[in-house]
Amino acid sequence: MEARDSNQTVSAQNDGLNSANECDLHKSISSTADSLSRELLMPNMEPADEANDLKSRAMIIDSKVGDQGTNLKPFTDLSETSVAQVESPEGSASMDTESQPANSSPEGTVQDTENIELNDSGIPFPTEYEKFWKVVEDNPQDFTGWTYLLQYVEQENHILAARKAFDHFLSHYPYCYGYWKKYADLERRHDNVKRAEEVYRRGLQAIPLSVDLWLHYINFLKETLDNNCPETDDQIKSVFEHAVLAAGTDFRSDRLWETYINWENDRGNLEEVTTIYDRILGIPTQLYSHHFQRFKDHVQNHLPKDLISSGDFIKLRQELASTNEHFDNNGTPGNDLTAGIDINDPAQIVSEIENMRHRIIEVRQEIYNHNENEVSRRWAFEEGIKRPYFHVKPLEKIQLKNWKDYLDFEIENGTLERVVVLFERCLVACALYEDFWIKYAKYMENHSSEAVRHVYSRACTVHLSKKPMVHLLWAAFEEQQGNINEARRILKMLEESVSGLAMVRLRRVSLERRHGNMDEAEFLLQDAIKNSKTPNEASFYAVKLARLLFKVEKSLPKARKVLLEAIDFDKESTKLYLNLLELEYNSDLKLNEENILNAFDKAISSSMAIETRIAFSQRKVEFLEDFGSNVKRLMVAYDDHQQLLKEQESSKRKAENGSEEPEEKKQRSDATLTSAQLMSGDLQANQSAYNYNAWYQYNYATPWNYGQYYPPPT
Repeated sequence: MEARDSNQTVSAQNDGLNSANECDLHKSISSTADSLSRELLMPNMEPADEANDLKSRAMIIDSKVGDQGTNLKPFTDLSETSVAQVESPEGSASMDTESQPANSSPEGTVQDTENIELNDSGIPFPTEYEKFWKVVEDNPQDFTGWTYLLQYVEQENHILAARKAFDHFLSHYPYCYGYWKKYADLERRHDNVKRAEEVYRRGLQAIPLSVDLWLHYINFLKETLDNNCPETDDQIKSVFEHAVLAAGTDFRSDRLWETYINWENDRGNLEEVTTIYDRILGIPTQLYSHHFQRFKDHVQNHLPKDLISSGDFIKLRQELASTNEHFDNNGTPGNDLTAGIDINDPAQIVSEIENMRHRIIEVRQEIYNHNENEVSRRWAFEEGIKRPYFHVKPLEKIQLKNWKDYLDFEIENGTLERVVVLFERCLVACALYEDFWIKYAKYMENHSSEAVRHVYSRACTVHLSKKPMVHLLWAAFEEQQGNINEARRILKMLEESVSGLAMVRLRRVSLERRHGNMDEAEFLLQDAIKNSKTPNEASFYAVKLARLLFKVEKSLPKARKVLLEAIDFDKESTKLYLNLLELEYNSDLKLNEENILNAFDKAISSSMAIETRIAFSQRKVEFLEDFGSNVKRLMVAYDDHQQLLKEQESSKRKAENGSEEPEEKKQRSDATLTSAQLMSGDLQANQSAYNYNAWYQYNYATPWNYGQYYPPPT
C-alpha cells in the first residue's frame, strides 16, 4: 500500500487547483445540517467570533496533542454528541447569515433581489437568449439545454442574463460544482467582487464537502483581500478552518490539508503546522502515509521547541528526564530544562534534541498505525468509486452496488459523523436515485427527526421533485410526527408536480379519512371522478368512493347512487357491476332482495360481452335458488339464462361461417373476470372481483405494487 500511496502522491501534487473549470467535477456534498451539527460542518464565519473560535479550537487540539493513543482524533465522536447538537439545521449557523434569508434553501435558491433587478433593468437581453431560455423553461430537467444556455450567456458576457441563467440552473442542479466556479468567475470579470464572494458562499452551502470549491474560494480570497491588512491572515485561516471542518473527513480531501499546511509553513507558524498534522494523521484519507512522511520531515527539519507549545515542550522535556532518571531531591522530574545536560557539550544537546524528535514522532506513530488499518478496510470501496461527482447520466449497476455496500459497512463499523459524510458523498454521485435518499432518511430516524425532515426536503424539493415514493414516505413521516398540514402540503405538491398518479390521490384521501375529515376525503374522490380522462379511470375512483361511503360512513343509498351514476357513464365495466353487487350483498339479503336483483338485471341487460352476461345470469339463478323468496322469479331467471345460452351458440355459428361479431362487441381487455370465475363460489370470496393491480395500471408502465410502499416487517 506504501507504493500505491507514493504514486498517488505524485499525481495529487501535479494536479492543479484550477482543474475545476468544467461541469460537475469532483466531490460535492449537500448541506449536512440534517445530520451533523452545523457548528461542525459550517460554523458562523462572522469576524467577531473568529478569535474566540480559534482560541477554543487551539485549546482542544493542544490538549489532544499531549495525550497518547487515539486522543489525537480531529473531531469528537458524534455518537457521543447529544441529539440536540444534531437536530436543528434551521437554527444553526450558516456561512453568511446576512446574505441568506432565514428560510432560504441551502441548495442555492434563486435570489429574489436579483430577479427584481433583471426585470426592472432597461438593459435588453441578448438576441438569442429567449430561444435558449424557452427550452429550459418548458423542461427544467433538460440538462443539455441548460448547458447550451449557460455557454451562450458566458459567450455573450451579459451579466444580467448570466445571473438569471446560473441562478435558475443551480437551483435545479446545486451539485454541479464547476458552474458555481464559472458563475463566480463571471461576476469577478465584471468587477463584482462582493457578488463573486456571495456566489462562492452559496456554492459552499450547497456542497460543503467540495474540496475543489473550497480551494478556489481560498485562492479567490488570497487574490482579492488586502495583504497589508493585519486581519487578512486571520480571515483566511478562518476559512481554512471552515474548510477542513466541512470537508476534511472526506477520503479524498488531501489537497485541502496540504494547502492548509503549506500556507502555515509559508508564514513560519511551525506550531500550527504540527497541530494540523495531529488532526490529519487520525483521519482515513487517500494519502495518509504521505502525510505521515511529511510530518516526520517537518519534525526532523526544525527544533522541537518550535514545533510544539511551550507547555507541551516542558512536559516532553520532563518525560525524557524521568526516563533518563534525572530527578531532583524530591524524587520527581525537575523543572530545569537543562538538568543533566552539559550545555557546553554539543553532542549532548544534539542527542537530547534527537530524543525529543523521536518521542514526538513515536507518540503519533500509534495513531498512524490505527489510521492505516482504517484506510485498508475502506480502500476497496474507495477504489470502486469511479464517478464521485454529479452527472445526469445513469451510474453503472456495479457503481450503485459499491455505494450500497460501502454505506452498509460504514453504518455497521463507523461513527455517526463518518456515516453522515459518506451518505453526503454518495448523494452527490447518486442524487437522482431515490433509494439512497430513503436509506439516508431511514438511518437518521434513529438520531434526529429534524435531520430526517431535512433529508426528505432536499430530496423532494431539489433533486427528486417528480419521484413519488420519496414524497409519500416524507408525507408519512410528517404524519407520524403529528404535522398533518405539512403532510397535506407534501402530497398536494407532488400531485401538482406529477398529475394523474392514482396512488397520490388515494394517499390524500386516506390521510383525510384517518383524521376524521370525511367531507374532504369525499370531495377529493368526487373531484377525481369529475376530472378523470377516461371512463375506466372514473370507474376506479367511483368504486373507491362507494366503498368509502358504505364502509366508513355507513350510507348504502349514497354508495349505490355513486355506482349507478358510474355505470351510466361506463356501461361495460365489469368491476362496477361486481362492486354494486357486493354492496347490495353486504346488506340484509331478505330486505334487500329487490336491489340485488336490479343489480343483476342491470348487468345482464348491459352491452358487455355475452360470456360475461351469461356469468352474471348464472349467478342470478344461484342467488334466487339460495336466497330468493319467489319461485316464479327463479323460473323466469332460468328461462332468461337459457335464452342467453342460445344467443351465445348463435354467435359461435356466425363466427364459424365467417361473420364474426364486430370487434367493439368483444369482451373488454380490462375485464379481468372470466365467466368461469363469476360462476364459481360466493361473490364475496371471489378475490378476482377486486383485482386492484389492474386498476393501478392507469398512467403507469407497470401495475402499482403496494409492497413497495408497505414493505413487510423485518
